[in-house]
Amino acid sequence: MTGKRSARPGGRAPFPTRERVLEFIQDSGRPVGKREIARAFNLSGADRIRLRDLLKEMKEEGLLPGRRRHRPAGQLPEVTVIEVTAVTADGDVLAAPVRWDAEGGPPPIRLLPERGRPPGVGDRVLARLSGPRGGIWTARTMKRLDRAPDRVLGIFRADNTGGPYGGKLIATDRRVRHDVAIPRGMEGGARNDDLVEAEIVPGKPLGPRLARVVENFGSASGRHAVSLICIHSHDIPHEFPKEALDEAAGLQPASGSGRQDLRALPLVTIDGEDARDFDDAVWAEADTAPGNPGGWKLIVAIADVAWYVRPGRPLDREALKRGNSVYFPDRVVPMLPERLSNDLCSLRPNEDRACIAAHLTIDADGRTLRRRFERAVMRSVARLTYEEVQRARDGAPDTATAPLLEPVIEPLYGAWTALAAARAARETLELDLPERQVLLDDAGRVSDIRPALRYDSHRLIEEFMIAANVAAAGHLEQRNRPCMYRIHEPPAADGLEALRSALHDLGVPLPASGLRPADLNRILNHTAGLPQGRTIHELVLRAQSQAVYSPENCGHFGLALPCYAHFTSPIRRYADLLVHRAIVGGMARSAADGLPAGAEGAMRDWGERISAAERRAMAAERDAVDRYMAAFLQDKIGASFGATVSGITRAGLFVTRKRSARPWRWLSAQWHAH
Repeated sequence: MTGKRSARPGGRAPFPTRERVLEFIQDSGRPVGKREIARAFNLSGADRIRLRDLLKEMKEEGLLPGRRRHRPAGQLPEVTVIEVTAVTADGDVLAAPVRWDAEGGPPPIRLLPERGRPPGVGDRVLARLSGPRGGIWTARTMKRLDRAPDRVLGIFRADNTGGPYGGKLIATDRRVRHDVAIPRGMEGGARNDDLVEAEIVPGKPLGPRLARVVENFGSASGRHAVSLICIHSHDIPHEFPKEALDEAAGLQPASGSGRQDLRALPLVTIDGEDARDFDDAVWAEADTAPGNPGGWKLIVAIADVAWYVRPGRPLDREALKRGNSVYFPDRVVPMLPERLSNDLCSLRPNEDRACIAAHLTIDADGRTLRRRFERAVMRSVARLTYEEVQRARDGAPDTATAPLLEPVIEPLYGAWTALAAARAARETLELDLPERQVLLDDAGRVSDIRPALRYDSHRLIEEFMIAANVAAAGHLEQRNRPCMYRIHEPPAADGLEALRSALHDLGVPLPASGLRPADLNRILNHTAGLPQGRTIHELVLRAQSQAVYSPENCGHFGLALPCYAHFTSPIRRYADLLVHRAIVGGMARSAADGLPAGAEGAMRDWGERISAAERRAMAAERDAVDRYMAAFLQDKIGASFGATVSGITRAGLFVTRKRSARPWRWLSAQWHAH
């Protein structure tokens, strides 16, 4: 597997429409898979991930057998997937379309009778529609599809009327369009407004869907209710199988034998105040070599997760399934059990830990002159926070940072200055994306939502990590080793249309071809002081391609890098673990924990799986913040505040509220800088 840039004849191929995909499948005359479709349309990199999502969506809609026509929003297609929402006392089966893209509720649909047992509430069918007549559509079943989920998470509403049901379940998953009845005796001790998980039980075709409460999580307003809802709604794996936990419990600390000894160096970890897993440590000193004036020597030491998580074993299978850790305001769903993430692989201070060390030598302009990777044993001298390091740098060290200021912290900032110069020379895409930070009180209620503070100490660590990531990708590419690249392709032409239109009205040109991050930076700087500046910023953001994982190197547009991978977070990202395995597999006597046999052929599938897991995690994290924000605003109905419209959709407006002279971004903008 080479790291050469992939090219497409005639430039980047346009992404196929659903109609073209369906035509290809029908014209093939034989079963075809995703790879054949991707090959036929000359798709690679991020477009393969996009194709996977499209095919999944088409499958869920039941549209793969036929052709979907473009239609205005709010109109039903002739053939679509519907879900049974109710069965009347007269036996009429009522349904609703699974997908509805207009404001207001979908029109009522009556499913015509068929032979055999009629579908029940929650069942889905591919149906042919006709009508409407009198405002009601009729549907004829073409094919029975999968039933609704067998387990449902929701809020229990008690029924005290003495009827046959002890209550009903209001599903938290927006995809479940019907309520579920809980027969008396099946409430599992649930009280009104409890968050519960219920298991669907057989019921009568004419009645509501029935379920039995199997787990009660307590009050729906409890401390961890929001994250629990998001975990279930987005199918986040959160319980480790017994065999994975057993394997983790049996692990012993790695021996220092055969490893480079870095314990004499004052490596430190620098993380957020609430961080629990410390997987990277840093060190720097001025390079005294005569040929490198103003240069620096760096070490970025990363926990040696590959030593503990061996290919094909239970821990590895579960890590691949999860893809990454998921971070909520109140909890973390880790990729690896705590025995690893918070113990054996956590670079805690004053404890010997196995690591993989990236040794870098850079010049005064931040260019990497030399690199090498070693398995090592290290001992962190301090667990520092971004705030502590920044205060020390600004002249207010505390008891923890004062002894480290001159020998450790100042050299780190010196090396960062050189790395920052290299970043500026590359002209990376500089988007202003303040992260929303949800602050919870002791009871789990939202006390505030504010932009997360960002110091130079954050930028320092970011640049050290980017330098190590670039070194890892270059190391593997130079040795012709398989690599899981982190790629970010340039914006596609269709994604730039809205931006081009808005810029045209302002008289600001956008290059017709050969777009570079520097061009977008120029536009952002030019429009920053205009009333439309925030809108332009959002349009630039939305035009970006999704950064994904792929064994095919397409470069990283946002970072203006020809070769990039993720190496620095193997505790929380499976992609980094694969890069570690590729590196150690090239070292002597390291085959057992390197990439497994056949890895080169599996890399594309792994890249697609972990890219999908990353999007799943991002959606869950964004959902949690949105739910916390809704709860925070619940008692502020009627309040007035100044805001700027940053987006308009059929669902409503996206606005940015002015908050203490700093913008509070209500639109959740997700774009990974690296």
